[in-house]
Amino acid sequence: MAEAWATWRAEVAFAERLVAEAPDLGVTGDDGGEPTELREVLVHMIEEYARHNGHADLLRERIDGRVGQ
Repeated sequence: MAEAWATWRAEVAFAERLVAEAPDLGVTGDDGGEPTELREVLVHMIEEYARHNGHADLLRERIDGRVGQ
């Protein structure tokens, strides 16, 4: 378990450095042979986190019965 957390933390640190050092959000990388802008990657990550937070909220509502505001 400790190794998994260490690997995850190292990946997060790498991503944070990459974003901080990028000249702008239009910088591109290779996504399986297709150029992809950093902006697209970040928007995708925001969408994914929002989706998973929504799933977690649904599970919590089923457990405690409280619904959102």
